[in-house]
Amino acid sequence: MKSNPLAAYREVRVKTASPAQIVVMLYDEAVRQCDRALALMEGDQAKNPRNIEKINAALGKTQDIVTELMAGLDFDAGGEIAQDLFALYVWFNRELMESNVEKSEKRVRTVRDQLDSLRGAWAEAATKAQGGGQGQFGVNIAG
Repeated sequence: MKSNPLAAYREVRVKTASPAQIVVMLYDEAVRQCDRALALMEGDQAKNPRNIEKINAALGKTQDIVTELMAGLDFDAGGEIAQDLFALYVWFNRELMESNVEKSEKRVRTVRDQLDSLRGAWAEAATKAQGGGQGQFGVNIAG
């Protein structure tokens, strides 16, 4: 069996990432999956049965990622911020579910844009917490 260099790279990248970098990676993938669903929803494409399955899969993956972000919240350390993120994640999953049923580009785009905004904030926080370097840091910013 041949090894997959891309899969090996991704595995090493995740294993060596800080908690904040992992959160950023989750947001990156959630945004990518929303973009995939949006591309498949354009025009009459959403009516194609094959595309419906692909849209369902992309939005389902996004929901799985949002659920993973929810599970990673630390309510003791995060306090009100963690509670606010939890409520936002619940809303994201509800919007994604409804958008999947309706094939609503507007709802997916709204969630996608907010995920991207949060991703930017996490990326900035991760960079500041690490002092711009690649080392681990001692703050618990799980979420």
